[in-house]
Amino acid sequence: MTTQTGLPTMHETTYDIGGKHIFVAETGDGPAVLLLHGGGPGASGVANYSRNIAELAKEYRVIVPDLPGYGRSTKGVDGADPFGYLADAIRGLLDQLGLDKAHFVGNSYGGACALRLALDTPDRVDRMVLMGPGGIGTTRALPTPGLNSLLNYYKGEGPTRLKLEKFIRNYLVFNAADVPDSIIDARYRDSIDPEVIADPPLRRPSGPNALRTLWKMDFTRDDRLSRLPVPTLVLWGAADKVNRPSGGPMLADRMPNCDLYMVANTGHWVQFERAELFNRLCADFLAGRR
Repeated sequence: MTTQTGLPTMHETTYDIGGKHIFVAETGDGPAVLLLHGGGPGASGVANYSRNIAELAKEYRVIVPDLPGYGRSTKGVDGADPFGYLADAIRGLLDQLGLDKAHFVGNSYGGACALRLALDTPDRVDRMVLMGPGGIGTTRALPTPGLNSLLNYYKGEGPTRLKLEKFIRNYLVFNAADVPDSIIDARYRDSIDPEVIADPPLRRPSGPNALRTLWKMDFTRDDRLSRLPVPTLVLWGAADKVNRPSGGPMLADRMPNCDLYMVANTGHWVQFERAELFNRLCADFLAGRR
């Protein structure tokens, strides 16, 4: 059964993870796969993967959380080690779900979460698909215009629909016309939640420990990356304006069990812009059909 939006009917639950609430929607049967969304303003799990859930649910138990700081989950993220904080929360969710191990699919911020979880506890990750993940070091010295737009959303005059529309149409996708106004409207409404405005989940590190935080957020400095046994597929839009596409070859070169697919004429939202291709590659890779 699917809803009028094309999404299947999903079971919704809120879990208590160490006193923090994590909202989860799930559907389908089969091996468990967690879809972890990106970190743009107003992001949430189901919205991020609206073009993928139904197809993947034909073969997998699809579990879609709202990451801490987003959607219907508890707001706020530990700024001293944001990727570690996210990974700990999702590992706690695995425990609550009774899953010793699962597949992970992570877009951008969610990709950084999945990769950190895999580095810390590789035994909890079966296979992993990363789409333009954060934390690869390509924006460390000179952030991209897209990343600057994202990080400045809550600064200056504060959040506005125009700022969000410019971020999505100018930086997230290759073809701005592919994004309907309804997506921008919904994300803008979520981005102006008073709790989010008071404590934005994604911000540039600052203060005396900023360098230490940046080091923790750069996986290319982590020696464990070259020893990570988890089979990984990296998908990267060749026209990504948020996280530079050079991160794809960098991961493929450093990770011992990593496949790379560079997607032409595609921006940061591979799973949205190239949904049919993404769904096929993702389902086949997670099933070991290489």
